[in-house]
Amino acid sequence: MEKKIILKLSGLTRRFGPVLAADHIDLELREGEVLALLGENGAGKTTLMNMLFGEYIPDEGEVLVRIDGELRPLPPGQPQAAIEAGIGMVHQHFALAENLTALDNILLGAEPLMSLRRNLAPMRARVERLMAASGLKAPLDERVGAMSVGERQRVEILKALYRDARVLVLDEPTAVLTPQEAESLFQSLRAMVAEGLSVIFISHKLHEVLAFSDRIAVLRHGRKVGEMATADADRARIAAMMMGEEIAPPERPPARPGAEVLALEGITLHGARARDRLEDVSLSLRGGEIIGIAGVSGNGQSALAALISGLRAPERGEIRLEGRALRRISPREMIRARVGRIPEDRHRDGVVGAMSVAENLVIERLDDPHVQRLGFLRTRAIRENAERLCRAFDVRGPGVEAPARLLSGGNIQKLILARVFDLSPRVILANQPTRGLDFGAAGEVGRRLLEARERGAGVILISEDLDEILALSDRIFVMHAGRLHEARTRDRARIGLMMAGHFEDETAWGGGLTAQTAGEARP
Repeated sequence: MEKKIILKLSGLTRRFGPVLAADHIDLELREGEVLALLGENGAGKTTLMNMLFGEYIPDEGEVLVRIDGELRPLPPGQPQAAIEAGIGMVHQHFALAENLTALDNILLGAEPLMSLRRNLAPMRARVERLMAASGLKAPLDERVGAMSVGERQRVEILKALYRDARVLVLDEPTAVLTPQEAESLFQSLRAMVAEGLSVIFISHKLHEVLAFSDRIAVLRHGRKVGEMATADADRARIAAMMMGEEIAPPERPPARPGAEVLALEGITLHGARARDRLEDVSLSLRGGEIIGIAGVSGNGQSALAALISGLRAPERGEIRLEGRALRRISPREMIRARVGRIPEDRHRDGVVGAMSVAENLVIERLDDPHVQRLGFLRTRAIRENAERLCRAFDVRGPGVEAPARLLSGGNIQKLILARVFDLSPRVILANQPTRGLDFGAAGEVGRRLLEARERGAGVILISEDLDEILALSDRIFVMHAGRLHEARTRDRARIGLMMAGHFEDETAWGGGLTAQTAGEARP
């Protein structure tokens, strides 16, 4: 018997000024089905899901949900109506109250308003059962504002699972999870799908799409360009449908490492939690190589990135750049030393949203006489510089004079890349550089990093995406509980186990070795 349609999107259209973000899109979802929704950045996926969830009001079309045995239209622009109809959404960009705890965020909107007092014990127990079943761990009593990006993502997923949704929309749910955590999540979801849960799954990880979905729908430039059963799909066919052409992954030629450009010797940073600490970290980066650092979010990667960015100074240990020990640690000193920084959170740390695209592109060059003279900005030169870089890096948006906040996430990332690479850095810190990007845009980021490596730059690539680490890195390290361990293997499953804290043998795995020593000891 054919499964019943539980959700139907009919002719959904949404315009933002002259931009047609969604163009008469039709989509159906059946009970107990996993539908993968694919498309490059800016294809209209998130806009479509926001109309489904009531966060955007469509200019045309309607959303129908099966209620009491029949398809009924949802009132547009009412998220509460969507929730009451059994639709849950896990946002790519977090929709959490940062001043509340994780538990309060999960329960927000799900508690009775007329109760005289809160009885948290049964609700907390249910959340803990969800965490045990899904493998997603979150510190329930900690404020979300103090959490890492990965922990916030887990709270988002738990928040949706808590509401017993019949339709679950997952927008890049595994972007910050280890392979084991992702597989645990998928196992839990598969069990719920077998019981009738329906899932719309947005992801740029094609191996997850091919493994988890039943059917694939593809958007391009705001229109649905095709559907296929997952059993009939492969990477090449999906890529051609998404991009209009086949996209070859970046090739990593053999490295030709040169002199040391960055060295960390016995670095220790103190902090209340693991993500804020570094424990006796030593690392040697040479020009012309990429060192990949994998790890579950919250294990010290943020502290390492802050150190290399100049935002934190070590309590113990030494930083050397091209053989010179740094006595003063600050972002300005790092910029002057030609350290390029691609931050983890592009919206919060990568741009000043109220400033123009052109101003953001020169924000790290204010001492440059081409940017200012005698304290006055050279606006024409700044605009011409922005137009040149936007052409070179394909930054699309309403114009270089528009505020940077109006750019999509993918275009903000291109802006940051343009700013970094234009300065020809000797060291590049790339912290989650492709998070949330489609594989076409992610491939372009990878090509840029490899080009910088070929020009002699040293690259520190911090990522929770093991495919990215394996594709781009010459040497791989794993960060766990503030310590750095070399992975003397390129086996995905073994590295995933290291990310989860499982080390079979410190000697075999290279735990505690410096990059230089481990490299010399490698057979």
